Parts: sequence; structure tokens; C-alpha cells
Amino acid sequence: MQTFDRWLGSSWRRSVLAALAGSLPVFAFPAPSLWWFAYVALVPWILLARSAPTGRRAAYDGWLGGLGFMLAVHHWLLPNLHVFTVVLAALLGALWAPWGWLVRRFLGGLPSPGRCAAALVLLPSGWLAVELVRSWQGLGGPWGMLGASQWQVAPALRLASVGGVWLLSFLVVAVNVAVAVLVAVRTARMPAMAGLVATAAATSAAWVWAPRPDVDGHVRIAVVQPGIVAGTDSAQRRFDLEEQLTRRLAGQHVDLVVWGESSIGFDLTQRPDLARRVAALSRTVDADVLVNVDARRSDRPGIYKSSVLVGPNGPTGERYDKMRLVPFGEYIPARSLLGWATSVGKAAGEDRRRGSEQVVMNVGHGLRVGPLVCFETAFPDMSRHLARDGAVVLLAQSSTSTFQHSWAPEQHASLGALRAAETGRPMVHATLTGVSAVYGPSGQRIGSWLDTDASTAQVYDVPTAHGVTLYVRFGDWPVQAALLVMAGFCVTEGARALRLRRNAPVPSAPPARTVRASPARHGR
Repeated sequence: MQTFDRWLGSSWRRSVLAALAGSLPVFAFPAPSLWWFAYVALVPWILLARSAPTGRRAAYDGWLGGLGFMLAVHHWLLPNLHVFTVVLAALLGALWAPWGWLVRRFLGGLPSPGRCAAALVLLPSGWLAVELVRSWQGLGGPWGMLGASQWQVAPALRLASVGGVWLLSFLVVAVNVAVAVLVAVRTARMPAMAGLVATAAATSAAWVWAPRPDVDGHVRIAVVQPGIVAGTDSAQRRFDLEEQLTRRLAGQHVDLVVWGESSIGFDLTQRPDLARRVAALSRTVDADVLVNVDARRSDRPGIYKSSVLVGPNGPTGERYDKMRLVPFGEYIPARSLLGWATSVGKAAGEDRRRGSEQVVMNVGHGLRVGPLVCFETAFPDMSRHLARDGAVVLLAQSSTSTFQHSWAPEQHASLGALRAAETGRPMVHATLTGVSAVYGPSGQRIGSWLDTDASTAQVYDVPTAHGVTLYVRFGDWPVQAALLVMAGFCVTEGARALRLRRNAPVPSAPPARTVRASPARHGR
């Protein structure tokens, strides 16, 4: 043990170990999808920060662990943003520096049972504060939130209906803290066991008492996934393929056909021939077709990504313009300062324009749908807003073709389960090139995924439900509670520091030295 401590005493070795420890949670997300690993993945990071010799070193461990975490969950960006991915990870990783200091503050040395009990609340609250800040769109959005790793666990999805993905993140971190205390602090095992029991009790209570969505019908929704289409005329050939796949749906009694993000690369106003062809498809399948147009608008300046509903007589006027754009992929934040990113990677050469409001569309057959475009499925507040506005089905049009052979498509598809569970509304995740997926109102998967090698049109029987989940009703209350906890801690720490300063003994002044007059000299 002493040999390991001496080895760990090297600053650069400790830094590397912190970054590696912070990267471990990535294995809980798809594609590995080892959801159970999330409950112990933070333990090495916590133990490392706890052992830091100083608070400053613990903050460094938090920062470097955050860098490792952000780099791991966004590693698929490396082929496109290159070194800029590391720069972004380093900047965002700094958000975990206070969290590392907090770990040492409560678990360092030989913590009392009281300090360990406080850590079970404060450390998860601090983690939620970090997730809240980095969830701002300009900082990359809420991709890789720790609670999102639990997308396929039924009890966790029930908790999501109570407090959203935020509550899942809080409880996952709390379990990690409890396990770290059990491993490293023998004198505080009782609070740690109490924390694990409380987590199990909260999950059981949510399973028993949380309102369940009441299934009241079914709709048949078709997803058209053309797959990869390359070449200089790819936009036109993709449209032709989507048209062929959609014709196959004739006679299958679908209520809506959904195409993926950027499924049409031309403004339908400037290409009325394409609008007429989609309208003909609507008549053929006897259902509206929701397409996604990625093109320069004729009625206003700039490029928009828009969900456009087309009926048997052409575009119905129902349109949603994407509001939250992908940083660097669809726009460059502070382009005058960071525009150099285009020279080191495949960043956006021109900023796309944003929509101004969310839209709930009436697609016929009494069906009201709430569209989201790609990256927006990561934001729980957007799907919650659509559910409150009356959406019966949530629809996501997406494309991850740039990252086709990475973990990104599966991670993206998994987010639909959480959005469905949070809102009590089914979620259809339709992509251009896979992975496409459909989830019921409790977050359960409907049918099979359409993987990245599929080129097909698939019809899903989607159960619809009514009722309001606690998350839709009360919103992000776990985050608000966490911020209150952190504010209380800051006030307590400030009062403690002030009290110590006031009670510090005032050093007494040294006794005054008596200066004796030297005897006068008489003569020489």
C-alpha cells in the first residue's frame, strides 16, 4: 500500500489516473450498455479525490476526471473535431473541479458518520449542479447525463416519470458515494447502508405509487429509413429511395409516415415537383407524411432544419423549425472567436437559423404529435413542454450518418426511452441512417431497432396514453432541490469561516522595549 501511495505521489501519474477514472462511466451507456456498471463506475474517481493531499489537488482530480468523462462520452466527435474535442472536454471538465474538492471536504481523512451522511446528499447535489450547467445548449447540451445510462431498466424508468433523468442521476451518484464509503470508511458503514436502503425504498415507492400512464388506444406509425446514400447527387437519390420505400406502405393502414432528419435537401417552395410527389405518396398510403427539410428558405434568409407535414393536397402549413442547434455541427458559438475550429475539423461553415417556438401538429385521425429534431431529444424540458401542450405522440427526426460506425447512433436512440417515461407519451425516433427506435408511454421498447445497416420502411403499432406524470406536472424539482442543498452548504460554510475568524485569538502585541538613555560623556 505504501508503495502504491509513493507511486501515486507523482503528479502526472495521478493526473492520468484521474482522467481514466472519470472515463469509466462511458461503459454504462450504449453501445456497451452495461447499465449496472453506472452504480460503481464513480467509485475509483471518488476514492482518488478523497485521498488527495490538499483541497487544490482534489480540485485538480475533479477537473481531470471531468475531462476524462466528457472525452469518453463524446469520443465519437474526434474524427470530426480532432484536437478541438480535447479542448472542449478540458473546458467542460473544469465544472467538476468543485465537485472533486467537495469529495475531499466530506470524505477525506477519517470522516465521521455525520460527514459521510452529509456526503450522500451533497455529492449527488453537486453532480446535478454540474449537469445543469453543462446542459446549456451553448456548452454542448445534456448528452451523456449519468441517469441516461438507465434507459432500459424498468424501475429506473418509473423514477424518471417522477423526477426525470435528473432524479436518476442523483440516485446513481448517491449509490456510488455509499459504495465508496463502504469500501474506504469502516467507521461510517451504517450511514452508507442507510443510503442504499433509502435508494431502494425510493425506487420501490415510485414503482408502487407513481401514476402510470393509462393506455387508451393505438396508432400505426411508419418509419422510413433509407440508409446511407453517397455521391454528389445524394440528396436527389435519397429522395427517390424514400419515395420507393414509402410506396410499399400502401394498404397497411398507417396513421402517419415519418421520414428522418434532412430527408429532403431542397426547399419545397422552390421545388414544387417534390412537394407534389410527397403529396402523391400521402394519397397512396392514405396518411400524412412528416418530412424534414434541410435547405435555404425562400421566404426568409438562412438555412433551417424544419419538420414539414405534407398531406394529400401538399404541405398542410404545419411546420416546426429546429430551435436548439448542435454546437459546431450546425453553428459555431462565438464564431468570431472560435471560427478557427473549421480549419481543424468538420465544423459548420455557415450557421443555421433557429426556430422560435415548439409546435404540436394535428396529423389527422385525431392524432396530435410533437416533433423534435435530432439533438433536441437530449433536452427533457422540450418533450415535457410538448406533453403539456397536448401532444399524444412525441416524434424525433434524426440523422447520425456522420458518426455511423460509432457508439453515437445507439446512444441517441436510447434517449427516446427516457423522454417517453418522463412524459407518459410514446416516442418515435425516426432516423435517416439508423438507429431508429420506438418506445411506449412507459419507456418500454416497441418492436426492434432499425440498425445502421438497415434500409427499409417499418410500421409500428404504438400504444397511446393519457394522464400526467409527476415530472410533467412538477418539472425539474430534483435540480431545484439540489441547488437549495448547495446554497445551504455555501451559507453554512460561509458562516463557519466567519465564526472561526471571529473566535480566532488575537495575537498579543510584544512588550514595548525600554530605551535607556546612555550616560553623558564628560570631556575626553
